[in-house]
Amino acid sequence: MSRRVVIPLGLAVVAVVAVTGWLWLRREDPRPASFHAEPTSAFYSAIDKRQNDTAPLTLNEVFTPATQTLGAMRRDATQQFSDCDEVLWGVSATGCTQALQATYKGGAVAGQFVIFNLSDGRAADALVSALGKDGFVRQDIAFEPVGSRAQARAMGHYVTVSWAGGSAPAQDLVAALVALDGLGRVVQGRIVAAT
Repeated sequence: MSRRVVIPLGLAVVAVVAVTGWLWLRREDPRPASFHAEPTSAFYSAIDKRQNDTAPLTLNEVFTPATQTLGAMRRDATQQFSDCDEVLWGVSATGCTQALQATYKGGAVAGQFVIFNLSDGRAADALVSALGKDGFVRQDIAFEPVGSRAQARAMGHYVTVSWAGGSAPAQDLVAALVALDGLGRVVQGRIVAAT
């Protein structure tokens, strides 16, 4: 014998109003207080197009055991996305086939790193440019974005985004950002393999 769950109409209306109010009143998606962007360069010409570097990135390739700890931070989680727009707000990663993300935390600092696999250097440059003005990556680890620092780099057909924040002094946030940005060194192996 099946049972039906009946939701009173008044309760359903209250739920719809609450969700609508939350969407209308919620804060804007967070952006870093300080942002630096770099377009791709001739150094990455061997991997300017994905057709020269067809193997997908793997979580183990990007987030090795050696990167479990970065300075005072320890890796909290990793994720892989086939829909790169799940990782973004306000912008779209046209031609992107995958995004790999790791979050880190430790003491008064937290941060995240994302690498996007795009079709070519032009698409990578377009995403980096858009991150500077139209939108940004979604924040997937808790830290106050006020005072946070981020960097996006186009490297051939890849884009890396490093973002660090927290209540630590500015010099500690810079050190965390540099450590996160170092995860982008995985791209150098791709250059070697393509030449």
